[in-house]
Amino acid sequence: MESPPSSSPIFPIGVRFMFLSALGFSLMTAFVKGVSNYGIPVFEIVAARAFVSLIISYIDVKRKRISIWGNNKKLLFARGAFGTASLMCVYYAVTSLPLAEATILQYVHPIFTALLAVLFLKERVQPATIVCIVLCLLGLYTMLHPELASGQHSDIPLFSVGIALLGAFGSSIAYVIVKKLSRTEDSSVIIFYFPMVALPISALLIGRDFIWPEWHVTVMMILVGVFTQVGQYGLTKAMQTQDAGRASAFSYIQIVFSICIGVIWFQEIPSVWTYLGGIFIVSGALINVFGQRIPLLRRRV
Repeated sequence: MESPPSSSPIFPIGVRFMFLSALGFSLMTAFVKGVSNYGIPVFEIVAARAFVSLIISYIDVKRKRISIWGNNKKLLFARGAFGTASLMCVYYAVTSLPLAEATILQYVHPIFTALLAVLFLKERVQPATIVCIVLCLLGLYTMLHPELASGQHSDIPLFSVGIALLGAFGSSIAYVIVKKLSRTEDSSVIIFYFPMVALPISALLIGRDFIWPEWHVTVMMILVGVFTQVGQYGLTKAMQTQDAGRASAFSYIQIVFSICIGVIWFQEIPSVWTYLGGIFIVSGALINVFGQRIPLLRRRV
């Protein structure tokens, strides 16, 4: 008689989906950086990504036989606008920073999300969140230490770091809006509004800077949109089949993927400061995720 399958395998289905999500988003950023190396402007990459995502998202909404317009149109357009601005900042950071650093900087978003949740969602600040903020700031300072210290040089331009942080801030605003919209809107409609707003805005911003890409670059730009959908699909399925906290914790494997891709594809070797700063930032984010399970961090402020 065969023994029943284990109810808690080492890698449950939700964790596998999160690995798929992390790999999808890592490959997305890698192809963004790869396309930029051919001189394609950031706005054009955003437009290509939005075009592919718009088609896939539209098909998904129609498959569910629901209206593409949703209920709270103003908030849906706001989600699309903030998401678009954030995406442009993120793509600029990816094209101007080493892949590992650009990815790590995106994970300071718990700081902004926590503050925005207090202001707009009236959520209380937990001690775990305060610890997260302190560790994220310490990690950010550690990564930038060679640049900030006098007489030393770093490969991390401060302007690009600022743009990356703006991207993280925009992502946090979009996340808070999505959290509010999820009470009344279908997830496919929320996703659809993102490329619907991003495509016309990015197309207008291209202006005369449009560059007609060669066929292999066109394929790479299409893959940016495809791997974006892979990442979003994996993330959605992970959240549906796994505890949200555990699924979020495994999302940080994206940093490992990005470091490996950066070394293999772009010959980027992260510095010791990057590794150390990344450890602080990821540790802070994980404490924010699992803080409620730690007795000393359960009390809310």
